[in-house]
Amino acid sequence: LLEKMASVSLKEAALIAGVVAACYWNSLFCGFVFDDVSAILDNKDLHPSTPLKNLFQNDFWGTPMSEERSHKSYRPLTVLTFRLNYLFSELNAVSYHFLNLVFHVVVCIVFLKVCKLFLDNRSSIVASLLFAVHPVHTEAVTGVVGRAELLSSIFFLAAFLSYTKSKGPDNTIVWTPIAVTVFLVAVATLCKEQGITVVGICCVYEVFIAQGYTLPTLLDTAVQILRGKGSIPFSMLQTLLKLIVLMFSTLLLVVVRVQVIQSQLPVFTRFDNPAAVSPSPARQLTFNYLLPVNAWLLLNPSELCCDWTMGTIPLVESLLDVRNIATLTFFCFLGALVVFSLRYPGDSSKTVLMALCLIVLPFIPASNLFFPVGFVVAERVLYVPSMGFCILVAHGWKKLSNKSVLRKISWVCLAAVLFTHALKTLHRNWDWESEYTLFMSALKVNKNNAKLWNNVGHALENEKNFERALQFFIQATQVQPDDIGAHMNVGRTYKNLNKTKEAEESYMIAKSLMPQIIPGKKYAARVAPNHLNVYINLANLIRANESRLEEADQLYRQAISMRPDFKQAYISRGELLLKMNKPLKAKEAYLRALELDRTNADLWYNLAIVYIELKDPTEALKNFNRALELNPTHKLALFNSALLMQESGDAQLRPEAKKRLLHYVKEEPQDANGYFNLGMLAMDNKKDIEAEAWMKKAIRLQPNFRSALFNLALLYSQTAKELMALPVLEDLLRYYPDHTKGLILKGDILMNQKKDIAGAKMCFEKILELDPTNVQGKHNLCVVYFEERDLIKAEKCLVETLALAPHEEYIQRHLNIVRSKIASLGAMEQSSLPSDGTAAAGEKKNSFQNLKEVKNEKTTTQSTVDNNKEQSKNKKPTEKNIVDKETPKKSTKEIKDIEKKRVAALKRLEEIERILNGE
Repeated sequence: LLEKMASVSLKEAALIAGVVAACYWNSLFCGFVFDDVSAILDNKDLHPSTPLKNLFQNDFWGTPMSEERSHKSYRPLTVLTFRLNYLFSELNAVSYHFLNLVFHVVVCIVFLKVCKLFLDNRSSIVASLLFAVHPVHTEAVTGVVGRAELLSSIFFLAAFLSYTKSKGPDNTIVWTPIAVTVFLVAVATLCKEQGITVVGICCVYEVFIAQGYTLPTLLDTAVQILRGKGSIPFSMLQTLLKLIVLMFSTLLLVVVRVQVIQSQLPVFTRFDNPAAVSPSPARQLTFNYLLPVNAWLLLNPSELCCDWTMGTIPLVESLLDVRNIATLTFFCFLGALVVFSLRYPGDSSKTVLMALCLIVLPFIPASNLFFPVGFVVAERVLYVPSMGFCILVAHGWKKLSNKSVLRKISWVCLAAVLFTHALKTLHRNWDWESEYTLFMSALKVNKNNAKLWNNVGHALENEKNFERALQFFIQATQVQPDDIGAHMNVGRTYKNLNKTKEAEESYMIAKSLMPQIIPGKKYAARVAPNHLNVYINLANLIRANESRLEEADQLYRQAISMRPDFKQAYISRGELLLKMNKPLKAKEAYLRALELDRTNADLWYNLAIVYIELKDPTEALKNFNRALELNPTHKLALFNSALLMQESGDAQLRPEAKKRLLHYVKEEPQDANGYFNLGMLAMDNKKDIEAEAWMKKAIRLQPNFRSALFNLALLYSQTAKELMALPVLEDLLRYYPDHTKGLILKGDILMNQKKDIAGAKMCFEKILELDPTNVQGKHNLCVVYFEERDLIKAEKCLVETLALAPHEEYIQRHLNIVRSKIASLGAMEQSSLPSDGTAAAGEKKNSFQNLKEVKNEKTTTQSTVDNNKEQSKNKKPTEKNIVDKETPKKSTKEIKDIEKKRVAALKRLEEIERILNGE
């Protein structure tokens, strides 16, 4: 009969689904806001590349449970649903919100089934509709991270429904539903911690509903047994057995949960929950006052706020505080309901009792009674307690509507409540559209919370509106002058506005607010881990001044002394030590950081950069490979390891280098450096057509790409396409008029291919304007004079060139030849040169041979770690930037090619000399 009564018809389910859809359709247009940023956008556990086991090792926000900065919220099954969303739609917020809406529909339908156990059909539908439209649920339904509440509630209610089937005919025990209940409790707890509280509800149900005991009956039985006048009834022994099994299973779950958090409570600051660190009686008075505050949110959800921390609710510091009246009234009303439900038999008292259990027991983890939590009030934690509230309201409405005098007015009031609540929910959803709208709506309710001012500032900062963001950050410091994070935000914004002096002043204020070290007391337990970033941010700011590098290093060391496991301090210090040309100390810093976190791909990457500085390419490549094992898409590791392989000269490494560069351009399709280096690799492999294609693609992306322009021109000159090189060189010299190598190559082509002596002469003269000591440019100008048949000028030019490079034998020989020619021409009183210009042409080919030894200009990458962005609600990973520079390194094969060219050049020299001597 009970099972039949509790069934939900298709019409009822459709009604509930329709009402939920009408209230929450606009949530599909909301984005990722507030805690969604940390749980979704910044959480690597959602990515398919992250092993599934990480979900069971990390907290809800993707932080390893073993780390002190972890919030210890262990909800792997909820994160798994986020991962499924990511698998189908990546970071498209619509799918995440849609799934939340579906889960809310499921909760409402299962809740209707639970209501039918204690209410008639009409009242059950009323309770379910009230629950479906209640505005306090927008945080749990429209906020994506609220999915933890939704999933936990589904299994919470399912566990309870399963337990209601554990009583068989003649009060026998049916063990299968109990086993299913224990399993569902475990699942609910893996969605959110409060799922375990359903066990308490099952115990109350067993004693007072299933067995029908009242408190007086239990007391009488206990007195009789203690007096020795009776024994424990068999039915009561059966009940005790069921409760013992249930409680033992729960105890095992608690033990496992404690092991997961490694017996450590999360670290919260006084800003998160001011009452938790207040002395008595303020702590007790405030915590008790928070109970009627939560009850009022259920009764009158007109002013909702996404964040109730910091100064939202002032501490109740005295017994004379008028707010204590609200606390007293609340406990009197609650006490009356408890007495009524436990003392008197009957269906009404049973309904009230179960409603009270649903209100009180799931709220206990958030009540600060057993351990402090990281908030003052949170609307999302009222999701399950509101079920009991809705049952109470529906039960009271039923009592009123049964009286003929009040029947009409009760229906009118019910319709008004449902309609106004639905409208409020619909309107409230729009507040969650963006971070700016959410936090601005919160400021309308509460202007005493510095965190809200900070978060509006963050929203504006993300839009690059630094001027307005600064106003909100400064307001946060005025609302809460001792808020370290607010001063850090002011400092960072000043830095973004290039006001370094003001930024440093703000960071110094934040630093002065840090708790002082107390001997014998663990420092980390008294400060939020992210507040220690003030040392990192200040050091990053002042190290821009070369004269203050030691001061910056001192700040990093101070942060490390306060927190020896502060990984980011080691990373930032390692980068600074590289800048200070102390690679060995940088290596020590990175190795220490790796002791703390061996799964950080950025750390292995930075260590590889250190080995490059230490001239140890083998170790550098090993560390690049470790970074790529941990993160196969680590872009800079892909790029720089490919360069290292390319520069090694080992032809066997070239296929892997190409594979990594192809992967890099897939990840960074707009970065011309990737295509350029693919072109250089193709040149190494003598794949000229492929090299040309990659170079052209690099230039399309970056028309002023110096190295790509020069090497494409050089490629054309080496493949007998000198005339195609000219327009490329024109582009190069338009962007870089002082590019010496480009001028030499252009002069070569103009003389050898275009026979444009005047154009070539301009190129070489330009070189000498830039660098009068350039031997190659000077010598080539001498050849131009010879071509112009100005032998006296050519002689003078060669004498000057020989003075610049006295050890170059070919210059001396050329000078001797010119002098010999002058002497013979003086004797014959005439001038004659080969009419076909073969001597000049041959000389020119020789003089430009040295140019072609310049194989390429390459880009290398240096790592910098920037920790300057401090946010109050999430963390930011390390960042790197790419720096281009030319490198003269050449492979063994390139050197052999150069030697061959030199031999050929000497042979041509001999031919030229024979012609000039008239042989």
